[in-house]
Amino acid sequence: MYIYLGILNLLTVWVMMAQLQQGGPDEKEKTTALKDLLSRIDLDELMKKDEPPLEFPDTLEGFEYIFNEKGQLRHIKTGEPFVFNYREDLHRWNQKRYEALGEIITKYVYELLQKECHLKKVTLPVDATESEPKSFIFMSEDALTNPDKLLVLIHGNGVVRAGQWARRLIINEDLDSGTQIPYIKRAIEEGYGVIVLNPNENYIEVEKTKAQVQLSSDSSDEPAEKRERKDKIQKETKKRRDFYEKYRNPQKEKETMQMYIRDNGSPEEHAIYVWDHFISQSAAENVFFVAHSYGGLAFVELMIQREAEVKNKVTAVALTDSVHNVWHQEVGKTIREWMRENCCNWVSSSEPLDTSVESMLPDCPRVSAGTSRHELTSWKSFPSIFKFFREAVEAKNSSVKPTPTRRSNRIKYEEL
Repeated sequence: MYIYLGILNLLTVWVMMAQLQQGGPDEKEKTTALKDLLSRIDLDELMKKDEPPLEFPDTLEGFEYIFNEKGQLRHIKTGEPFVFNYREDLHRWNQKRYEALGEIITKYVYELLQKECHLKKVTLPVDATESEPKSFIFMSEDALTNPDKLLVLIHGNGVVRAGQWARRLIINEDLDSGTQIPYIKRAIEEGYGVIVLNPNENYIEVEKTKAQVQLSSDSSDEPAEKRERKDKIQKETKKRRDFYEKYRNPQKEKETMQMYIRDNGSPEEHAIYVWDHFISQSAAENVFFVAHSYGGLAFVELMIQREAEVKNKVTAVALTDSVHNVWHQEVGKTIREWMRENCCNWVSSSEPLDTSVESMLPDCPRVSAGTSRHELTSWKSFPSIFKFFREAVEAKNSSVKPTPTRRSNRIKYEEL
């Protein structure tokens, strides 16, 4: 296979060199012959030998993997962890296989939220018609009626969906570190209602029709003469690109278009929508948020848009390696002051858990999550966060603001 590719590359270079040389009839004849030889090579057939079809199982069992009693993904036959490089030197195929497994993992976590955590799936928008794109969230039966406490979970950006912190952790570590399930179970045990947001489910993808593909390429308003010249250049460029694309990617994927979900087209929109239709309508006296990475930015945007409501209803916010920025988001002084009193950000750091970490931004206190890995911050700070919430309720009841754990506090406890 590699010999074929080497010959192909060498022939291509010869053609290019021959075109650059100003020669007589002999050189032109050689160039023509080389071009003819290249045209006879069936790149599709070559690549079929190189890259298997992009067709993968749709179940964990089909992949021959299963989660063991420790929540670790293991091969059914060998007991080994997941192997990314299933086929050597086929990174694109391996990546597509990993993504296909990731989609199965997402559905598996959804099932766990319903079966193990006893959460119900609620469709968004709440007044969605049968034909429009839809999203969903998960919530406990008492999420809106619990008079005491409500926990709201927001994950970060990317491929993760409701119930997940990090897909990579689920696949390579275990369910406890990679999913929100430990938070949900602990919250239910301690008498919280629970709402699990799904901020990355912003659109559905549908395959473009031929007419739509053609329309997208012909939708320019430029003058006809200029468009003709551009089309000619684009056709030549496309011809060359397609030649190499056949070599690089013979299994051309279908063109799709995105249909956005009404009022939920971004993580920020989603957070505001769920606040307006669910969280703000809940009976809970104390609402708590845990927001990871981009979820922290979405929460800050929610505060900007619904400042008075959030201040009135939210007791404490635990951020885990949040990427919010009070300057870029133009956060006002009153919100920054509220965040300093009611929020704490557990950040990636090599320092021990709960050690104070200096910040350049005038917002909430920052403490170490006890890990330098961004994706692990929610899991490593798990016990400290529930302690922070308990202290927030006690402080609220005694009219004293909670103080996030500091290095000095940790030393005092160790001395005792």
